[in-house]
Amino acid sequence: MKIYRNINDFVAVENAIVTIGTFDGVHLGHQAILKKMIADAREINGETVVVTFYPHPRIVLHIDSSGLRFISNQDKKIQRLEQIGIDNLIIIEFTKEFSRTSSENFIKEYIVEKIKPAKLIVGYDHHFGKNRIGDFKLLYDLGQRFNFKVERVGAQDVENIAVSSTKIRKALEAGDVLKANKLLGYHYAICGKVVHGNEVGRTIGFPTANIETPNEYKLITAGGVYACRVDLNGETYDGMGNIGYRPTVANGELTVEVHIFNFDQEIYGEEICISFIDRIRDEHKFENLQALREQLEKDKVKAIEVLAKHPQQ
Repeated sequence: MKIYRNINDFVAVENAIVTIGTFDGVHLGHQAILKKMIADAREINGETVVVTFYPHPRIVLHIDSSGLRFISNQDKKIQRLEQIGIDNLIIIEFTKEFSRTSSENFIKEYIVEKIKPAKLIVGYDHHFGKNRIGDFKLLYDLGQRFNFKVERVGAQDVENIAVSSTKIRKALEAGDVLKANKLLGYHYAICGKVVHGNEVGRTIGFPTANIETPNEYKLITAGGVYACRVDLNGETYDGMGNIGYRPTVANGELTVEVHIFNFDQEIYGEEICISFIDRIRDEHKFENLQALREQLEKDKVKAIEVLAKHPQQ
């Protein structure tokens, strides 16, 4: 996948099939659009072009940004778009000046003049341009004017639930990673560098890899104990993770840590990704470390049962 961080660097391709959006999480709804693009491009010997924005418009415009959280960070979004098979990714720097671009001018100056689309494919609720007033009808009219086709992909349902980033965020905030994963089409994950913790887990037979708390805009699923899988240096391991404040050995800071089963390697400084498969229980405070150890033994049994029902993707 070719990545352009300045649209002026983009070299127009033949029969460009284009979409526009922020694509947080690249969930099943997004994937339906992307797969449609790929299929259409193959039919006309064209290439797919995804246009996205960075930073997120709400951060730049300070629209409820204090509570803004993302399912995936920019690197993971790019990685997933590449895995799906997108040919070209254009990342437009979102600024206050850019935010004042009208819907019509955005399509004319950025999409038509720079990309020369054969077709534009969008989601069922797509809006664009200044104050997001651009909608499908305007796109269709502009397509007629500038000679490109426009298609809208309907909402994608999973178990009678229409997939959306908002619904996925709400599921994660409630700790329902099982539901979130179904809507995402893959396992929600938190990635980071392994750092030193207080090493209490090691003293009770459950050493954990603590990772740096992700950036302030990363959505951290609700606290608790989870059945997990851990990706490290191209290998995948089973484990159980904990998100929270570790009340039994409290230090007052939010931690994300994972105990990797049948694993005894020094991995400080390594980058790992923890995929959350299902939630086992809430975080509790125990009377002593022995009580905590006994509960962790039970948690491990439960985690192994859960992971057996969810083969590696």
